[in-house]
Amino acid sequence: MKKLNKVAMLFASAALVTAAGAQTVDNWKSGNGELNWKNGAGDLCWRGANWTPATAAKGCDGEIVAPPPVPVVVAPPVVVKPVAPVVAPVVAPAPMKITYASDSFFDSGKSVVKPAGKAKLDELVTKVKGINLDTIIVVGHTDSVGSDASNQKLSIRRAEAVKAYLVTKGIEKNRVYTEGKGEKVPVADNKTSEGRAKNRRVEIEVVGKSTK
Repeated sequence: MKKLNKVAMLFASAALVTAAGAQTVDNWKSGNGELNWKNGAGDLCWRGANWTPATAAKGCDGEIVAPPPVPVVVAPPVVVKPVAPVVAPVVAPAPMKITYASDSFFDSGKSVVKPAGKAKLDELVTKVKGINLDTIIVVGHTDSVGSDASNQKLSIRRAEAVKAYLVTKGIEKNRVYTEGKGEKVPVADNKTSEGRAKNRRVEIEVVGKSTK
């Protein structure tokens, strides 16, 4: 009988060693692989001698639950918008318009440019050379003395005389336009000598673009 008890104890010890060797975690399991819960607690598993929270079986006390992953906040890409270069608008210079008194350009009733008139035209040519010339418009005017027909012809001849002189100074002929308006466009009263003097005039308008 004693021999049978010893044999039974040996088998029991072997079973315990076998069960312990089969463990993959440090919580005791029964022979059928179920966890042995601690009597009276109901929520704790039997722990082996080397138990640590890291070796706890799934569902047992102390099991380490991995914290939820920390969301990685990715900053949106910085979009750098190209900045268009500031380009200053090209502004064409305003037309240059000059009015000359006819008396300084011509003798009474004549259409030959006097030296004083040529000097003024030379100054104009110097200014024109500083621009990209487009057009020069020469308009002749007279006072109301004499007939309308004769004044019209005289204003045209005087405008043509100014054009001819400008051409001799290097201005292209096809860029100079002439017009005679006689006494039709007065700027002062023809009843006074001062007014008539203002009406006897040559208007020159220069159209072009600056070369700078």
